[in-house]
Parts: sequence; structure tokens; C-alpha cells
Amino acid sequence: MTSEITLFVNPTAGGGRGARAARTAAAALRDAGFHVGTVTGDGPEDALSRARSAVEEGTGALIAVGGDGMANLALQAVVGTGTPFGLVAAGTGNDFARALGMPLREPATSGRMIADALKSGRSRDVDLGRIGDRWFGAVLASGFDSRVNDRGNRMRAPLGRFKYDVAMVAELAAFRPLPYRITLDGGAVREVEATLVAVGNGPSYGGGMRICPGADLTDGLFDVTVVGECSRATLLRVFPRVYKGTHVDHPVVTVMRAASVELAAEDVTGYADGEYVGPLPLPLTATCVPGAVRVVGP
Repeated sequence: MTSEITLFVNPTAGGGRGARAARTAAAALRDAGFHVGTVTGDGPEDALSRARSAVEEGTGALIAVGGDGMANLALQAVVGTGTPFGLVAAGTGNDFARALGMPLREPATSGRMIADALKSGRSRDVDLGRIGDRWFGAVLASGFDSRVNDRGNRMRAPLGRFKYDVAMVAELAAFRPLPYRITLDGGAVREVEATLVAVGNGPSYGGGMRICPGADLTDGLFDVTVVGECSRATLLRVFPRVYKGTHVDHPVVTVMRAASVELAAEDVTGYADGEYVGPLPLPLTATCVPGAVRVVGP
């Protein structure tokens, strides 16, 4: 393969860690004999256009440096092209990196790992979720968690992840279960009252919350976690267990598997890899696409 590879960088990821991580990863890749170019942009659309141009021009690999948002953007550029995708985790959440088994906030190690994989021709094809023409690697979230995201995104203060903790407290005060219509693999419509519904290609979201702990990037199926109707007190008891994935043992939680999931719910938005994908009043359909992207790494 060509020794020309491209770093796709969010310099502001993780409060500036992205720029520092890019320099460190680039040094490791150059030490391994690669010629490294860098792509940024003046916003997501411009950055994606530049990444797609690098892929079209034949870069040997597109390596995202940043968090889940940057990884998600890079996936839009490489899916279906056969261009290898690499990830240097330098963001806040890094859930797709967790799913891939990449080191977190260790850019030198990540750079060496990716370089070794490229030189040895070691790669693997992993599944992605698709919603229309949008792709995601980790989890599609809807319900209580997406409302927390909505509120946090509207808040100007406090800064950083703490504002989502504040948003969670505020949403708990206004919490009520939501009527969902869920259809799996084109079957019968399930009408349920649910606190949240998460569609997992990978296991975690929100920086390590293992909402779909059994999700496998190579099985061609989503894990669909439904937290049913419950009181605020029950939610407060169950939700902390999500970090270990043991919430799925609680009677209020149901896990199903399917290759296609259609969701509809009033006044609910969806977020995939932490990125807004739209409202759910009309059905939103997510499809698991086997082997959609070629990954270099562990």
C-alpha cells in the first residue's frame, strides 16, 4: 500500500488535546516510515469535504484524531471505499475507540499500533449502523439520554461535561416515560412506555456507559436496550449500573437483537455517536451493515 496517509484532526477535541495528540501520533507514524498529511476544516461540512478529497485522491489510510464526533465524521468519508480507517482517541467520550479496543488518550501508542497494522497488512472489517445516508459506529440514543443531550447542548454554562450532569438533574425533575413504537426486522410493531431506547452497534456511549454491553461490532446485529416505564427512584438506582453493564439484569430493562430497528416517539430526538440525527415523530430506521468499514489497529 502507499506510504502516504492522512490524519483527520479535530484540534479542539478534549479541550485542545486533539492538536497535541495529532502531533504525537504523526511523529510515531513518521518514525515508522509513513508520509503524513493533515486535514482539518472550517467546520464539519468543510472538514468532511476535505477528508473525502483525501480518500478520493488515494490516501493509504484516513486516521481520525479526536473524539466520537470526529470518528463519526471520518466514517462518512471512508465507508464503502475500502480505504483503511484508524482512530487516535483524543476526545471526551471515545466510545467508538473503546469498541475497537484502541488505547484512550495515548496518541504515541495509538500511532505505533496503527503503523504496525498498516505495515503488516493487518485489518478487519467491522459493522456500522446506517440511518438514511448517515453512518454511526457506536450507539443511537433516544429518550431520557437524548433529552439530557438536548438540554446540555442548549446550555452556555457550565462548560465541559459537567453541564451534562446539570442537564441530567434538570431532566430528572421533568422526567416521564415516553410512548414508543418499535419495529424490529420489519416485524410487528411493539408499543411500549419507555424511559429510553438505545440501539447499539457498539457497547457504550457517554464516555464508557455500557448501555448495550453485549453489542458486537462483527455480528451483523444491533443490541437494542429498552429501559421501560419506571419511577425516578428506580431510574436513579438503575442508571449508575450502566457503567458496568449490569443494568441489563434489572427487570425494567429488556435487550433485543435485530439487524433493522424502526423507532417512533413524539417529542424525542435521536443522537448517533453523540451527533444529532433528528426527531423521531416519524419513524427513524437504523440498519446494521455488516463489514461496512475496514479498520486498522489492534
